[in-house]
Amino acid sequence: MESGFDTQALDYHTARALLEWQVELGATEAILDAPFNRYEAPKETPKAKKAARPPTDAPAVPQPALDPVAEAKSAVKPVKTLEELRGAMHAFEHCQLKKGARNLVFSDGNPAARVMIIGEAPGREEDRIGKPFVGPAGQLLDRMFEAIDMGREVPLSKDAIYITNVLPWRPPQNRDPKPDEIAMLKPFLERHVEIVAPDVIVLMGNISCMAVLDKKGITRLRGQWHEAFGKPVLPMFHPAYLLRQPHAKREAWADLLSLKSKLEEDV
Repeated sequence: MESGFDTQALDYHTARALLEWQVELGATEAILDAPFNRYEAPKETPKAKKAARPPTDAPAVPQPALDPVAEAKSAVKPVKTLEELRGAMHAFEHCQLKKGARNLVFSDGNPAARVMIIGEAPGREEDRIGKPFVGPAGQLLDRMFEAIDMGREVPLSKDAIYITNVLPWRPPQNRDPKPDEIAMLKPFLERHVEIVAPDVIVLMGNISCMAVLDKKGITRLRGQWHEAFGKPVLPMFHPAYLLRQPHAKREAWADLLSLKSKLEEDV
């Protein structure tokens, strides 16, 4: 509101009284230079127009999907030593298992051993310590090979064993490895075998057989000699299975004797 009174013709007290009365009515300004109708609807401010995107003739080019298996093969190509292999595995970022694992579980035992054991994947204790087969199943594994005078701590290569796994990182809740996880890490396993160059490979458990032989059914496969990576391969029951099924230790003992006989033949 505006005031239209001529305050110059009024005395001070009358002018103040009129001013206070107009303030109570809501007057906010005195006299404007031009008449202003406050009941007139305000004019809408025109909205700013969005800048038009420049047209493009070229369609969006889809990015090719990353192939973890090809990345793994490329990573192992220059690898010559076990330390280089460990470094290449540590730098491999395409397996989600790495994000949930404590440690990369690489290997244990004597790299000059004639026998290379390939397990499935680390468990809780292996993930905590960073070595394969250190839990109850690992303790049974040691007793099994001690029975044929072999072990991971034996200095002589002819009586030593070298141990690794298909996967270097623990799957959550010890679940079975997925086919894509096995596929992307198999190039590392193959190079591992090439560097160690064992005389014989022992596959511990069903997952190892699927990864190396592309076959499953450990009950049917165990005790029979196969070939993979250019090496004789013997599938055996996993020690964890033997802890659950003690009656299968008879077959495991027969497999150990078969292994010992094979090593003696090749001497």
